[in-house]
Amino acid sequence: MTEAELREVQAVERVAQVRQAILGELRKVIVGQNQVIEQLLIALLAKGHCLLIGVPGLAKTLLVSTLAKVLDLSFKRIQFTPDLMPSDILGTDVLQEDPETGRRRFEFMPGPIFANIILADEINRAPPKTQSALLEAMQERKVTVGGRTYELPQPFFVLATQNPIEMEGTYPLPEAQLDRFLFSVVLDYPSASEEETIVHLTTSAYEPDLKVVMGRDELLEVQNLVRLVPVPERVSKYAVQLVRATRPKESYAPEFIRQWVQWGAGPRASQGLILGAKARALLYGRTAASCEDVRAVAFPVLRHRLVLNFAAEADGVSPEQIISRLLQTVPEP
Repeated sequence: MTEAELREVQAVERVAQVRQAILGELRKVIVGQNQVIEQLLIALLAKGHCLLIGVPGLAKTLLVSTLAKVLDLSFKRIQFTPDLMPSDILGTDVLQEDPETGRRRFEFMPGPIFANIILADEINRAPPKTQSALLEAMQERKVTVGGRTYELPQPFFVLATQNPIEMEGTYPLPEAQLDRFLFSVVLDYPSASEEETIVHLTTSAYEPDLKVVMGRDELLEVQNLVRLVPVPERVSKYAVQLVRATRPKESYAPEFIRQWVQWGAGPRASQGLILGAKARALLYGRTAASCEDVRAVAFPVLRHRLVLNFAAEADGVSPEQIISRLLQTVPEP
């Protein structure tokens, strides 16, 4: 084994150790939600962004802020409201007077978008103009204000939340903007035992002592390492076949896809499956992605990219049921 290969193996082992350490720190605060935490870590390592869907009170904000502390990253929470303007997120030029010369000049005052981890709370409550300002920053990782461009800090990770209950007075994200989120992560209610533990912890004097597990520079190195994880040809072919099978006009699309799906997932879904599989393999200390990794990230990658038709709505079919059947139908190459 060459020295370069040895360094890569050591780096992969280090990522697996860090995963366990992060989980250990998060469990001091967060009860359960293991799958959600894993999906957030995968998205973060893959340089993607997440859409978090769950009813109020499931510790979405606590989870994200705790993750920022454990990784020693700056964190900002933006509460989206109908009167929120793009400048409230990006920042604005403010007229300032120099105390020495008395001259006035415009000075840029950065908005809350200038942080490593952004929690965009209830993103569907803000008007489309404000939503698009955030989504542009997500895609370009820089913002333009007053004709000048400002780079956002790296790493840059956006988690946008949506409340599935209240849809009155909201501006649902169009499919083209939903497609920019790598994952759509669903938080469900805790089990009875987990809820008992939550109640016990949150109503006592318990204060967790959180430790920093990984710094910013090491995280950036790991993000770069994800791109170097090899993907066997059969794995990439499986990911592409899964995505293409969601398109009703494809010749080999299953009958239930033609029956219930209006529009299937685009090429970003194929990219998301492979990137997610690479990051997951790394988190588990493996040096190559597998079909198992692709299947593990299929739900968060595909659930927000399938547009169902009226027949699916009438039959009470959900995207999760379709993805589940798809994983059973599409064989590995």
